[in-house]
Amino acid sequence: MKRIKARTVEAFVAHLREREKSNATVEKYQRDVRCFLAFAGELISRQGVLDYKAMLGERYAVSGANSMIAAVNAYLRFCGRHDWCVKQFRLQRQIYRSEEKELTREEYERLVRAARERGDRRLALILQTICGTGIRVSELRHVTVEAAERGEAFVRCKGKNRHVFLVAKLRERLLRYARERGIVSGVIFVTRGGNPVSRHWVWREMKALCLQAGVLPNKVFPHNLRHLFARCFYEREKDIAKLADILGHSSINTTRIYIIATGAEHKRKLEHLHLII
Repeated sequence: MKRIKARTVEAFVAHLREREKSNATVEKYQRDVRCFLAFAGELISRQGVLDYKAMLGERYAVSGANSMIAAVNAYLRFCGRHDWCVKQFRLQRQIYRSEEKELTREEYERLVRAARERGDRRLALILQTICGTGIRVSELRHVTVEAAERGEAFVRCKGKNRHVFLVAKLRERLLRYARERGIVSGVIFVTRGGNPVSRHWVWREMKALCLQAGVLPNKVFPHNLRHLFARCFYEREKDIAKLADILGHSSINTTRIYIIATGAEHKRKLEHLHLII
């Protein structure tokens, strides 16, 4: 059985950074590859990869297992073994979203009100900035005083560049907030030390609003605000290609996931067919 000596995870991480992968992607791939090597050992083989895939299929949901397989495949290509890459598990395309996980517009508004009632204007404005533009929480650092003055932010993420427009009402609030905080240039959402707020901080502070806002914690995380923006845009414009450009997606198939209707909506649409006579 042919085996190869595993290349270091550090070298793989450096390779990912050279390819301008996002910090989140690098961290996840690093974590997943370490799990793979802990399972397979320093000398890896094709059979070891297959055994690892089988283990993932037994222990994880399909989506989670597939994301880990993607990391392992990237690592195998880095090691020069493209022929050892394995196929991901087949997953039937979901036709509607679970209502238990979907953040509604009314719930979003309650979260913003709760942040204001706590006196946390920064968090309230962060929620509105993500939901009002569809940006990723990691892209908040591109929301600068200069961007607010121009009315658009220039975002670079995952090797792609795009312009994110800031509507007039958001621009006004961003600039007023910056003036009150004495921020004359650069990133608007910063810590006391002047560093951009982290995704972990935003996630933690959002969770702290759940009880006061009366929203289930499993619905409250930054990416769900991006999903809400996508659904609201699509309901109004019905243009999935344009939405993909706004969100910075390379594939429309990714954008489809964002605009899947809830089970209740899907049921209503079936009722409106009036095919039972």
